[in-house]
Amino acid sequence: MNLTSDWHIHSEHSCDSACMPVADLPGHTARRGILDYGVTDHLHTPFNWPDVKASRLSYLATHPSPHFHFGIEMSCVSQWELDELARGGHANPVYGLREGGPVSAAPALAITAEELRALGIEYVVAGVHWPLYVPLERQAVIRDYHRQLMFLATHPLVTIVAHPWWWMGHWKDAAGKYSTEPWFDDFRVIPASLHDELAAALREHGTVLEVNIWATLKNHEYPPHFAGQYLEYLAGLKERGVKFSIGSDTHDRNYTADFEDAARLLEKAGFKDSDFWRLPPRGAV
Repeated sequence: MNLTSDWHIHSEHSCDSACMPVADLPGHTARRGILDYGVTDHLHTPFNWPDVKASRLSYLATHPSPHFHFGIEMSCVSQWELDELARGGHANPVYGLREGGPVSAAPALAITAEELRALGIEYVVAGVHWPLYVPLERQAVIRDYHRQLMFLATHPLVTIVAHPWWWMGHWKDAAGKYSTEPWFDDFRVIPASLHDELAAALREHGTVLEVNIWATLKNHEYPPHFAGQYLEYLAGLKERGVKFSIGSDTHDRNYTADFEDAARLLEKAGFKDSDFWRLPPRGAV
């Protein structure tokens, strides 16, 4: 199997380590056999709007083909931090406000339908990137991540829920690896009932779930057994009728995502390239 779509790609306009010029992306995708794809730079809070606007200008400068789309990656944040940021007084909040909020803070996305239309954003990838102020304890993080996943799966502006159960930051060991908490010693510590609930929400709302190559499937900071357990999880959701997309989550300059090995793993788990969601070419009837 060859994978031929990619709906999660970052450019030099993302607010992190991403460094690919948007102008280089069509050449990279052609070289890798990716036929349908989109650029999705980060928006955590309104503080990041200048980056997304710059990404849009770079995208338009490529005179994009109908198969090259303009998307965005949103973070699940909280209404508390959006309100707090709107009051001002926070210096350089690139990643929003990661501390100080109430555990009960309502999840939120920092975007409206009007803003999507105004900037020509064709699809929204939205993910859980951090806990919303809960204690860094296994069960608390699992409950909070599921709460955020359910919020995204049912949000009317979200097209794709990104990298379910991705984790970084706390619990990294001295070797730069994650070996135990929150779910790396055994992915089955996440109750199957939560997967059932998420699958039902995704089906009901027509929301797509991402298979993320860099963040989850081929994350070299995760233990060797994780990919097998994660593939079992994905296959189980597929049996429940969940729709999937492919996202490389590319941040590097030269688009080096391991599509070939990801395709091999997914094929062994029962996936075909035709199983994966894709936007039709612009202008297609």
